[in-house]
Amino acid sequence: QVQLVESGGGLVQPGGSLRLSCAASGFTFSTYVMNWYRQAPGKERELVAHITSTGGVTNYADSMKGRFTISRDNTKNTVYLQMNSLKPEDTAVYYCNAVREYGLPRYTYWGQGTQVTVSS
Repeated sequence: QVQLVESGGGLVQPGGSLRLSCAASGFTFSTYVMNWYRQAPGKERELVAHITSTGGVTNYADSMKGRFTISRDNTKNTVYLQMNSLKPEDTAVYYCNAVREYGLPRYTYWGQGTQVTVSS
């Protein structure tokens, strides 16, 4: 059974930091691209960060560059999102997403999300 379980969300003051984790099971984690998305109330889900299966390439949405860092540990089947200098506009539900990097079908899986609230 495929599972992506996010953790690490919560309430933080502006300027603070959080580290999200996403633990994967039920598929070959090391062959999947991993993404973090977020969705704020009333807004569409947006891509936050992306990391390739080996961790060799990462990409970020412009508003997150320099503040967020995505990483992965293929020995622990876990992807992380370190978020620094948080702003109120970062408030959203953050989702972990896995996409098979090579071959077809391009399986994709989603976690249930973790709430991040940035407020004083």
